[in-house]
Amino acid sequence: MKEIYVSANELDWQPAEGYPAGAMQKVLHDGSDGAPRALLLKMQPGWMMHEHSHVHSEIHYVLEGEYESHNKVYPEGSIRMIPEHADHGPFTTLRGAVVLVIALNYVS
Repeated sequence: MKEIYVSANELDWQPAEGYPAGAMQKVLHDGSDGAPRALLLKMQPGWMMHEHSHVHSEIHYVLEGEYESHNKVYPEGSIRMIPEHADHGPFTTLRGAVVLVIALNYVS
């Protein structure tokens, strides 16, 4: 893997593909070249996503706001590590949130 540099400040928010309406994303890396997929996910207040699972592990780091999943609130500064094939969600956020999502061993 080569070193990768991305400035999130130079990226525009785009509708988040594969997520319910009300989510925007900045894709920091697409998961190619042996590096994990990484994106900033911005969820609007009142946003909700149903329970689901992935064939890859995920790391969530809450940069702003908070979200709730499985009756647990993940506030700003929280890190959550979700193993592959684990059901996670549903997700809700009352105030909105920005989360760094890193998908390990992601295959597009």
